[in-house]
Amino acid sequence: MQTEGYSVKDYGQPVKRYCQFLSLKSDSELIRLYRQAHDKEHFWREIGEGIRQVGILDMQIFIHGNHLVMIVEAPLDFDWDSAMARLAVLPRQQEWENHVAQFQDCDADATSDQKWQMMERMFHLYEG
Repeated sequence: MQTEGYSVKDYGQPVKRYCQFLSLKSDSELIRLYRQAHDKEHFWREIGEGIRQVGILDMQIFIHGNHLVMIVEAPLDFDWDSAMARLAVLPRQQEWENHVAQFQDCDADATSDQKWQMMERMFHLYEG
């Protein structure tokens, strides 16, 4: 468990953040395999390249039990819907979605937008 925090990148430009959640199947072996699919050694290079190609600056996934939170950082002019439409048709993207669907607690035919639910920010430290 990381209690020292995680550094935040400096992009040299203002960015915006998206947060999404998804649940995995509650099976320790499947969760282990899902973690493995996302580690540096096993993550598909083409998927990371595609994520950057559509304009995403950084993407992180946090896990607690079988619950995931994804944080995506992008430039202020980033358009989520058009970027996700472009990402969906990039090489190997559908193959990746099919691969990780076996671990996710949702319909196997669901699109990425149907699996990953956008979260609403309900609090931040207010200025002044």
